[in-house]
Amino acid sequence: MHARNIITLLLIIVGGLYWGLVGLFQFDLVAAIFGGQEATLSRIVYVLVWLSALWQLMAFVKSFSDGEVRAERNVR
Repeated sequence: MHARNIITLLLIIVGGLYWGLVGLFQFDLVAAIFGGQEATLSRIVYVLVWLSALWQLMAFVKSFSDGEVRAERNVR
């Protein structure tokens, strides 16, 4: 697994845990850590999680036509 895939997968997991906190407790951990939803660092984290999801989505879609292992090798 490429380092890029590991990093994006980790960010997606962080995003999932984040949304669990929002859904269950109405607690925005990213905003609490970085100074609010409008803070530049918070927005960077949100965008990085979004870009990670897009990256993993490309591998997911490609896996339907190439098979999982080949799709992971071909996403660059």
